[in-house]
Amino acid sequence: MGKIRMWIQRFMMGRYGTDKLNMTILVTGVALCVVSLFFTRLPGVSLVLTTLSYVLMIWAIFRTLSRNTYKRYRENRRYLMILERIKDKEHRHFDCPKCRQPVRVPRGKGKIAITCPKCREKFIRKT
Repeated sequence: MGKIRMWIQRFMMGRYGTDKLNMTILVTGVALCVVSLFFTRLPGVSLVLTTLSYVLMIWAIFRTLSRNTYKRYRENRRYLMILERIKDKEHRHFDCPKCRQPVRVPRGKGKIAITCPKCREKFIRKT
């Protein structure tokens, strides 16, 4: 058992591994596979769902075994930022029209003038 464990550790060295995005992709793939079981009477729908589930699971395996760790890290950070924006109920998120810097402002303040912290561009938005 120790030799197999050492081989796996050597194999995974320098590879990305798993993260939140990877787990979401994998769980979605498995869920689609299970849902496709309920559409056996509709072969077209079942085929599409099964194919999509396999594509998602293969994508998750590809991300796990990838050696391009920087790119996978950026994908995961982008996913986590989107999740944070969805979960944040107290703030609105805007992008600066000049430099595309994300700016977070409190909700329910009406029309306000927002100043970008990066480029000092002023723009007006309703919160």
